[in-house]
Amino acid sequence: MPRSLRIVLPALVVLVWLTVAAIGGPFAGRIAEVSTNDPTAFLPASADATAVQERSSDFRDATGVPAVVVLERDGGLDDADTTAAAGIADRLADRQDVDAVSPVIPSEDGDALEIVATLAASADTGDAVEAVRAVVADALPDGLRAYVTGPAGFTADLTAAFAGIDGLLLGVALVAVLVILVVVYRSPLLPLLVLTTAVSALTASILVVWALADAGVVTVNGQVQGILSILVIGAATDYALLYTSRYREALRDHRTGWDATKAALRGSLEPIVASGGTVVVGVLCLLLSDLDSNKALGPVAAIGIAASVLAALTLLPALLLCFRRAAYWPLRPVHGSAHPVLTGPEARGAWARVGRLVGRRPRTVWVVSTLALLVMGTGLLGLRADGVPQSDLVVGQSQARDGQAVLADHFPGGSGSPALVLGDADRTDELADAVAGVDGVEAVVAAAEDAPSGTVPVGDGDGPRAGAPAADPTVSRGQVLLEATLADPADSAAAERTVRELRSTVERVDPGALVGGVTATAIDTDDTGIRDRTVIIPVVLGVILLILVLLLRSVVAPLVLIGSVIVSFAAALGVGALVFDHVFGFPGADPAVPLYSFVFLVALGVDYNIFLMTRVREETLRHGPREGVLRGLGATGGVITSAGVVLAATFAALGVIPILFLVQIAFVVAFGVLLDTVVVRSLLVPALVLDLDRRAWWPSRLSRRPRDM
Repeated sequence: MPRSLRIVLPALVVLVWLTVAAIGGPFAGRIAEVSTNDPTAFLPASADATAVQERSSDFRDATGVPAVVVLERDGGLDDADTTAAAGIADRLADRQDVDAVSPVIPSEDGDALEIVATLAASADTGDAVEAVRAVVADALPDGLRAYVTGPAGFTADLTAAFAGIDGLLLGVALVAVLVILVVVYRSPLLPLLVLTTAVSALTASILVVWALADAGVVTVNGQVQGILSILVIGAATDYALLYTSRYREALRDHRTGWDATKAALRGSLEPIVASGGTVVVGVLCLLLSDLDSNKALGPVAAIGIAASVLAALTLLPALLLCFRRAAYWPLRPVHGSAHPVLTGPEARGAWARVGRLVGRRPRTVWVVSTLALLVMGTGLLGLRADGVPQSDLVVGQSQARDGQAVLADHFPGGSGSPALVLGDADRTDELADAVAGVDGVEAVVAAAEDAPSGTVPVGDGDGPRAGAPAADPTVSRGQVLLEATLADPADSAAAERTVRELRSTVERVDPGALVGGVTATAIDTDDTGIRDRTVIIPVVLGVILLILVLLLRSVVAPLVLIGSVIVSFAAALGVGALVFDHVFGFPGADPAVPLYSFVFLVALGVDYNIFLMTRVREETLRHGPREGVLRGLGATGGVITSAGVVLAATFAALGVIPILFLVQIAFVVAFGVLLDTVVVRSLLVPALVLDLDRRAWWPSRLSRRPRDM
């Protein structure tokens, strides 16, 4: 290649990437514009709650999310409190982001007042609730406490908790990675080149995701947005670490930066592409989910990983080609200098000692390592991953959660968040009687399709929810929508039991009846999440096993690697369950926590397997099975450990976002990656492959090679 082109080509690659970063960078702060945290937006179309949500607009003029205002004074309310509440209701009714406001509803004990403000369907829930809270705060007499809760309040608190996704999360992750890279490389320049690569990959992926979300192709929420940032920074840095390690080796063997670049690309192309491809295929298995939130993460994460691979194999080589040996200053590799001794008595360093340990007693090492992981995995027996109340999703302060507790003290716990029963209008009375007869239902009101706007009391309940408008609907044809006020808070386990009983009860009266609402949405989401992990986890294992078989040209080695990943995942989740229960006192876990943890730990854990085993196979071809394992361990031990620490640090950064789901994902994945790096990839896998000797490579030609070459 002409010398001029060797100069122009890397400069052109860098220019293209920097242009993409400049265009995509501003969209990092705008991705919230195309995000939604509304739970019903992610339900499958087949869910009962989804169908009821879609049909509810035929029965009610106000179909937005309800915000419940609760006013409380110890010792009893006075006239000034009642006057203030009436003023609040009037001011809310005048707002364009509020569709309907109920009259002021007093509690039976005389200590509290309730106002239900249904937000406009077109309003941004977070902004609207903030405005409602401001209106309430401005009108409070001294001593009167106020809370804005209900579905809108919880959504607003959740949105506020996600507010740090764009800035805080990314900042913490980048600082953590930078510190680790400076320690690993002991160089001021190389960490900056690696971070430039990772950030460029992130901005490129955000640009693509924003465009797809804006076009309605994918649905993005806060958790998908946060995981994308962490996944890209971690994965791109891992791939960069592998390439920089190969480039350092190549600079010892080649005089020119161009020749070193070609050699480094030859050595790193297969493992990086295979690793990235494995993660892409793994996360795309989430498309099998019935939850749109899980489906969205699949293609979004795949876009991020693809951008990471592309940046690591184009931008980083171009940057290093521009700086050559100076990138590693002050420890610059010298052309013609000896490579570190990887095995034998002359080998020095931590990985030489690990290699000698594994080489002396391979069977003892892998048996003890496996038993230790299995013991950690016993914590799975106490794992509670069938869902958590909406009020516990935000870790830390939540006005909606505090307000929900106050509401339950003075009113039926489900006030403002009724269960919705959609059924045959000809069976209105039968349905209403059946609903009213279910334990946990306080009151029932109904509205019929094609009827005047409003609701009327029906059945044998205690009457309509106070403040509900009444009408005289014709119920002789079409469908009817019943609103059942529950005795317990809508996100409580008791409310879920009531709604499950409602479903079985109304189906006996009307087989086509459906039950929706806030509680039903949570039930359908959790049930679908449990179904998803049951279906997706085996598929991910099967697909990754097939990829490993094709990559390593072996059956036994891939089975060993998959088995190691499974026990490592079980250990990480088992320890996580113990920590969640006995250290943090969490109320449980979302069903998606084990699913997401599995997808990330398996896919990313296989990354390290691929880094190790492709090098082991390369060394085995030259030096034989035993020497190949030890040399592969010595050559990749530092790279894999550094990559694992970086990835663990980036996922741990998710813990700064006060969302229970993300905090749990942060712990399990970060701990699992460290466990995978320190135990599985350093001890268990090398020892087991060494113990299997040539059989590990069956049925490839390597399995038939002589023991010593």
